[in-house]
Amino acid sequence: MQVNLSDSEWKLMNRLWEQSPRTIMELTASLKEDTGWRKNTVITMLARLEAKGPSGTRRAAGQAVLPAVDREDAAAAETESFLSRVYGGSLGLMMSAMVESRQLTEADIAELSAILERAGGEEHA
Repeated sequence: MQVNLSDSEWKLMNRLWEQSPRTIMELTASLKEDTGWRKNTVITMLARLEAKGPSGTRRAAGQAVLPAVDREDAAAAETESFLSRVYGGSLGLMMSAMVESRQLTEADIAELSAILERAGGEEHA
């Protein structure tokens, strides 16, 4: 699945993933402080997301809006797209760049180690 959401679309989708269905007025109220968006902007964003089909939003009963894709699926697709565009699909190259630039904290390293241990255990199970 290809997602290709803009930063603004991610903001709106995150609100829907937090709680849905939501009406346009509820979305506008929840986004107003962070974005300053008014109702017309939210409607425009929703129209764009609805046009994206399975990676956007869909209408529920009573004009409420639902995400048409799970957050996890969208994040996985975006991660794959990012890796492909920036690092030629190589997770190792990305991790190497992060290590060399010293962007990983001790907590990040511990989390990655735990993930790799789980992955290694799943392969051998």
